[in-house]
Amino acid sequence: MGAVRMHADEVDLDVRLVGRLVAGRFPHWAELPLRRLESSGTENAMFRLGTDKVVRLPRHPRAVDAVEHELRWLPRLGPALPAAAPEPLGRGEPGADFPWPWSVYGWLDGRNPVPGALDAPGPLARDLASYVRALRRIDASDGPAGYRGVPLADRDRAVREALARLAGRVDTAAVARRWEEALDAPGHSGPPVWAHGDLMAGNLLVRDGRLSAVIDYGTVGVGDPAVDLISAWCVLPAGVRGLFREAVGAGEAEWARGRGWALSIAVVALPYYWETNPPVAENSRHVIAEILAETA
Repeated sequence: MGAVRMHADEVDLDVRLVGRLVAGRFPHWAELPLRRLESSGTENAMFRLGTDKVVRLPRHPRAVDAVEHELRWLPRLGPALPAAAPEPLGRGEPGADFPWPWSVYGWLDGRNPVPGALDAPGPLARDLASYVRALRRIDASDGPAGYRGVPLADRDRAVREALARLAGRVDTAAVARRWEEALDAPGHSGPPVWAHGDLMAGNLLVRDGRLSAVIDYGTVGVGDPAVDLISAWCVLPAGVRGLFREAVGAGEAEWARGRGWALSIAVVALPYYWETNPPVAENSRHVIAEILAETA
């Protein structure tokens, strides 16, 4: 699938630099083995520290705020969820070698599910629904506004601009029709609730086909929970989407907004990462194809 290429504002991180950061901030961990983890993620770099820890560092300025966001909210949310969440173990400070805060978490075993090659799609669909329902039940009265808990209309300009850049690469007319259907759906009328905001395959871990953990809480917040339905198209095959929808309890309007969120995320990401991050671009094409196929 090709290597991921850095954008201009990304920081180049390697084992030696991260080793210096760890030794300076957590000298009692300085002798633990350290290795970089391969990832197509666009926000953070990950380094395994020993056998039971992971160092997580923002790759560019836009990912910095998520460090404090996760450290604040994960201890509250994690214990209430049926799938494991990252356990914060320490906060790293910016320094001469690295300009931003960073964090250390407990290691979580598992692997990312592969859309189109799931070991147990039905059980995974039920696990995802159980996770979404549990997150929605947590008291949201003092929660922060979700990064993606906003009305879909707020995404319209970005989607239209991305479609203009994708002319000749995807069926932009068909995508625009599906997007307009989502925009026509009634908005969220209930109280704001918690949503993870980025339940894509790269943020899920499975063991023996079942959901074992959900990671990357940088987008978690309260708002319209429809965004957490994106797994139906980003991860699950068509044959179990109805099972997932029924288990979550999503009505017509919420399901349409969830489809719109999945489509908009894929469309906006595709031209941006077409050349620089082939895995993300491939996943975006997959999501678009899955959504267009529902009209066939």
